[in-house]
Amino acid sequence: MKLVAEVGVGTVAAGVAKAHSDVILISGHDGGTGASPQTSIKHAGLPWELGLAEAHQVLVRNGLRDRVVLQTDGMLRTGRDIAIAAMLGAEEWGVATAALVVMGCIMMRKCHLNTCPVGVATQDPELRKEFKGRPEHVETFFRFLAQDLREQMAALGFRTVDEMVGRADRLAPRKGITHWKARTLKLENLLHRLDVGSHGQFCCTAQDHGLDTALDNELLKMAASTLRDKSPMQAEIRLRNVNRTVGTILSSEITRRFGPDALPEDTVRIKATGTAGQSFMAFGVQGVTMEIEGEANDYFGKGLSGGKLILYPPKASTFDPVDNVIVGNVSFYGATSGEAYIMGKAGERFCVRNSGAKVVVESVGDHGCEYMTGGRVVILGDIGRNFAAGMSGGVAYLLENDKTRSRVNPAMVALEEVVDAEDLIELKELIERHAEYTGSKRALDLLARWPEAAKSFVKVMPVDYKRALREQAAAVAAVGGRS
Repeated sequence: MKLVAEVGVGTVAAGVAKAHSDVILISGHDGGTGASPQTSIKHAGLPWELGLAEAHQVLVRNGLRDRVVLQTDGMLRTGRDIAIAAMLGAEEWGVATAALVVMGCIMMRKCHLNTCPVGVATQDPELRKEFKGRPEHVETFFRFLAQDLREQMAALGFRTVDEMVGRADRLAPRKGITHWKARTLKLENLLHRLDVGSHGQFCCTAQDHGLDTALDNELLKMAASTLRDKSPMQAEIRLRNVNRTVGTILSSEITRRFGPDALPEDTVRIKATGTAGQSFMAFGVQGVTMEIEGEANDYFGKGLSGGKLILYPPKASTFDPVDNVIVGNVSFYGATSGEAYIMGKAGERFCVRNSGAKVVVESVGDHGCEYMTGGRVVILGDIGRNFAAGMSGGVAYLLENDKTRSRVNPAMVALEEVVDAEDLIELKELIERHAEYTGSKRALDLLARWPEAAKSFVKVMPVDYKRALREQAAAVAAVGGRS
């Protein structure tokens, strides 16, 4: 769980530790990518020292520190920085900006514009030629970093990192500070060391995540014959929101037995009713189809890897699905393949970092298709603000209305009419499948008016992606001509 260093972060850290988080990262206000908004870079968060000290002390005070790993990051650059972080309570540390600089980054803060002049964060082939970084540069930097930390530990009398974690009593405020703001600071609370009692001050206790009670254990029993000889199966289950990552253990077992190609389409069909918990069908693989009559929480279809997801409201419901949220935020985060059909509205950050899944939904909240790199998304209703921010690949088809163009982030994409024959075929097929699987009235209405309805759609196309496809087609044609 990544938490921003801020007042009260200790209380949040205690909450996620009680929820069985394994690792808690306290992220400071320094560092960060150049793709971050300027307001975030300048005004969000506090120094990692403040957040880390508070989180560590609250976890120790509540007897929770020994069961979680505490990390920190935010412009750690030297062994001294890491030593201080360890003594304030962190046994793991993130060093990212410094490693980027070692590879050649000059901190232009334009990672999201595809114009990085040193070729670190760009897909432009001419700019990528400027990249001079080598793996050995990063390896050497971390060797120096480790050596610097060893020297700091030797000076302090510590033999291991574990001995050093939480030893804030070995830190002292700098003396002789004359600045009128800094000289009156009182750092006693920051450098206070608590009595850990019978608990540890670093991670040394294994947690019970309750995997033996997970719903997937029942799914494994239901799919026993499929796991043995790939025979098709169907089943029905009830869902509650405490059932998290349903389908993930099943998908893992399928991959373990049958490899990356998994199973033929619809080999495993599971119909569920109720409310799905977080991360339903995360990393779901090919051959597994999950259908839900009900609703779902955040991270629905996270990392989808070939599976099929179908979600629609209870058939007895009377509300209009287009205007009612049926699935939470960040659905299909990092999906790589597969397909999904959702009859209802999705929350914010829909299909963020999608790189290959095909998804149809009635409407979405803010930041849809953020950082998307591949796949196809069809939206049959409204979109929220900042749609397609950082979208560098894939295609989105939107049913245009008077708000659509003002809500699309134009930095990396262009809006086009859907006139290409292949696009029209693809769009119609996806809507047909959506209507077939969910019974969507909106989809059925559009199909009844096709091809007139097709004129109401607009295509969101990343500019550089389009250029890359054009160059690729030209290269293929050139090779064909020579042959």
